[in-house]
Amino acid sequence: MVEAAKEVWRRANAVCFDVDSTLIIEEGIDALAQYCGVGEKVAEWTRKAMGGSVTFQEALRARLGLIKPSREQVEAIKKEKNPKDILTPGIEQLVGLLHSRGTIVYLVSGGFHCMIDPLADYLNIPRENVFANRILFNDKGDYAGFDEEQPTSRTGGKPKVVGQIKEKYKIVVMIGDGATDMEACPPADTFIGFGGNVVREKVKAGAPWFIYSITDLITELQL
Repeated sequence: MVEAAKEVWRRANAVCFDVDSTLIIEEGIDALAQYCGVGEKVAEWTRKAMGGSVTFQEALRARLGLIKPSREQVEAIKKEKNPKDILTPGIEQLVGLLHSRGTIVYLVSGGFHCMIDPLADYLNIPRENVFANRILFNDKGDYAGFDEEQPTSRTGGKPKVVGQIKEKYKIVVMIGDGATDMEACPPADTFIGFGGNVVREKVKAGAPWFIYSITDLITELQL
């Protein structure tokens, strides 16, 4: 199973990365919650969501309801977060290597465009290759909910997005740390579980190939 996944990885035309705890070392929504003073309450919901014990929409609605971030708070935390300080070690090199091979890189996340788009810019990933959620604000800049029409706001959203990507490419790989990432295979041709920042036992048990270091992915491409 591992060798088959490695072979698919080496031949991939497109690679989809989860963001929180995969592309970056932290959970973006938890960082936002910490900034807004409700860190521990929100982190508990994140653990439930990533472990697969509650639906993603339930966890997202609950977490944002606790945080209620204003536009001003979102902009403030964006200024504090330098992409190179929060990227998982090796990611910048890996994305550059994929680009040099002509492999298309996508970011498919249950996080938020406002926090992920700067990461995509830093890694030279086109913003149209970013699938994520949108926080809504009213005219005063206060929290007004989230766009529930985005597929990534719902359980089953990542498989839907990856399915759309799969229509364009012969071989697609999904990489992530969570249960929602593993659900995207199929339609992805293989799933690579990542435990370099946090290990989800359900993912470790179910992934065709489970890794703890981005270096493993780089090494396979250089063989």
